[in-house]
Amino acid sequence: MQASKAIIIGSGVAGMAVAIRLALEGYEVKVYEKNNYPGGKLSAFEKDGFHFDAGPSLFTQPQNVEELFQLAGEQVENYFTYQPVDIACKYFYENGKQVLAYTNAQNFAKEIGDQLNEDPQEVIDYLKQSEKLYENIGMIFINQSLHKRKTWVSRSFGKAIATIRPKFLFQSLHSYNRSKFYSPETVQLFNRFATYNGSNPYKAPSMLSLIPHLEQNQGTFYPNGGMISITNSLYQLAKEKGVRFYFDASVQRIIHHEGKVRGVVVNDENIIADIVVSNSDVYFTYKNLLGNASRAKKVLKQERSSSAVIFYWGIKKEFNQLGLHNVFFSKDYHKEFECIFNTKQLIDDPTVYINITSKMEVSQAPAGKENWFVMVNAPADIGQNWEAIKATVRKNIISKLSRLLGEDVETLIETEHTLDPLMIQQQTASYMGSLYGTSSNSKLAAFFRHANFTDSIKGLYFCGGSVHPGGGIPLCLKSAKIVSELVTTNNKQPLH
Repeated sequence: MQASKAIIIGSGVAGMAVAIRLALEGYEVKVYEKNNYPGGKLSAFEKDGFHFDAGPSLFTQPQNVEELFQLAGEQVENYFTYQPVDIACKYFYENGKQVLAYTNAQNFAKEIGDQLNEDPQEVIDYLKQSEKLYENIGMIFINQSLHKRKTWVSRSFGKAIATIRPKFLFQSLHSYNRSKFYSPETVQLFNRFATYNGSNPYKAPSMLSLIPHLEQNQGTFYPNGGMISITNSLYQLAKEKGVRFYFDASVQRIIHHEGKVRGVVVNDENIIADIVVSNSDVYFTYKNLLGNASRAKKVLKQERSSSAVIFYWGIKKEFNQLGLHNVFFSKDYHKEFECIFNTKQLIDDPTVYINITSKMEVSQAPAGKENWFVMVNAPADIGQNWEAIKATVRKNIISKLSRLLGEDVETLIETEHTLDPLMIQQQTASYMGSLYGTSSNSKLAAFFRHANFTDSIKGLYFCGGSVHPGGGIPLCLKSAKIVSELVTTNNKQPLH
């Protein structure tokens, strides 16, 4: 019997992961990608001898990647290797204080006690609660569709709901953190985890306090070769399992008739398929590919996540005080998020994140030099003058870093490339340049993320950061798993 056909729109990590999973289930899988490279946001480039990962820079939960190779019966180390990182991040404050966020919880707690005069036991207790939240509640939410009745009536889901305390839904992350810690610096450090899904810690629910568990308890890792090695390994595995990729191939329309998906239109040609999975932003999927403006508008009822302004700098010096991940906090964190989400601008003193992969592999930059991925959180695009904003924020970043590092950073910039929200939308089809689709700024945001399927069109599914369970590499890979399970459950068939 001929295998059923599946089409994946977009080759982001979720798109490639679901392509691999469906190919292993016996589907004939084709992936159509508008760019001339795979990976979506998880891409890379080289300039003047410096290697830059273009998008996501933090790697946690490597088991999500390993699982795909195990399912395929392949040795992951033949495709992909990584190493643990002892210090998740180096934090720098305007008052001169510094904190090393060790991935060993005891060492991390001691460091915060030593540097910020915090009770180490409070940090230990916080991380234990973070683990409890993740294991008892988070695991249920991110591993299953919240839009299927069987999830809601399952014993595990009932247990998870029963363990949710009102404070985790109705108290903001900031208020929760302030109730747990003495020093404002510790509060600010743990507030930062709201940005991992593009949210505002002063509005997002304290349920997000489960995020530190991934980084500080489970560990932070570095993919050898940089983040692009995740993309390259999944791309290679997918091809070996029979997935066919078509690049420079924008999908123009999703074909559906009488409530059933029929395929897609690419270059004015009808490509027929039984299953279509959109790894594109769900807003653009409805608006452009389905021509359903009213449904697209409903997606916008949820506030968009933050975006970013990024500078890729080749620095002609090595900074011993910096590590793989570094954060230079703003002095007024509350004002920073007010600007991002309310006035849709950037504060003059933004929090600056710097990722330097040459700290892990010297080959990532020329000898004696470093590759800096410099990012500040930014509002989603609503038509701002990004060239003017970038010029201003560049000046402010250089001033801040030069002051805190005691070095004239501008004179050390050997090469430069930039990225802004408008460019992010153009390159990755993320509406308004939002990095994570919708934010979690509403108390029940997790329940209102778009489902991984639609009842109105059988055979159409959605994966990636703009739908359940959310953005970031771990959640995107989880969405791929959910979709593949929905597909195989809904389409029992002889596999080969």
